Amino acid sequence: MNLEEIIQQFIADIQKTGWLEYIAVFAGIISVWFSKKENIWVYPSGLINTLFYIYLSFKGGLLGEASVNFYYTIMSIYGWIGWSKKDDNKNIVLQISASNKKEWKEQLIFFSVFYLLIYSALAYLKTNFAPEAIPWADAFASASAFTAMWLMTRKKIESWYWWIVTNIASIPLYFVKHYVFTSVYYLILLIMAVFGLMEWINRYGKFNKIKS
Repeated sequence: MNLEEIIQQFIADIQKTGWLEYIAVFAGIISVWFSKKENIWVYPSGLINTLFYIYLSFKGGLLGEASVNFYYTIMSIYGWIGWSKKDDNKNIVLQISASNKKEWKEQLIFFSVFYLLIYSALAYLKTNFAPEAIPWADAFASASAFTAMWLMTRKKIESWYWWIVTNIASIPLYFVKHYVFTSVYYLILLIMAVFGLMEWINRYGKFNKIKS
């Protein structure tokens, strides 16, 4: 596909974009902005995004992404509770932190296990139920997103690295599925994830400076 064909597909598909996708995209952008600011509203706004995308993903044959958004929904509730906890002095308990070597290994194992599980499931479903599925690409985007969301609930800086990987993988995945507005959405999220990473690194540095 050359550049002219890509542009033509983009224009054609953007004209077909439904209002559900617009709401999901804008809710997702708002959610990422709140996460960048370490604001608890990341979760209620994120729930709007995930619930809409569960429906859209099933509709588009993106079964891996549907599972990701279902997982997002569960983890958003879990993260909402975790981020809300305060100590006896009304201070937020959970603070931004960085992973050590052991935690990095755990993340890679977590990603690998989910990649293999999702790939195997999608390879089966592609043959029998969902010919539109792209197992290797969908599994990669899904497993990295699973890892990112898990780390986000724990306020780990590394969550942003995994979000960056997820966004890079999702841009072409949604484009070829004709969800071009969502593809643009992931491009925006990619840029926001880079800034989110920088802001969390800065917040982590300031917090440790105060502690010392």
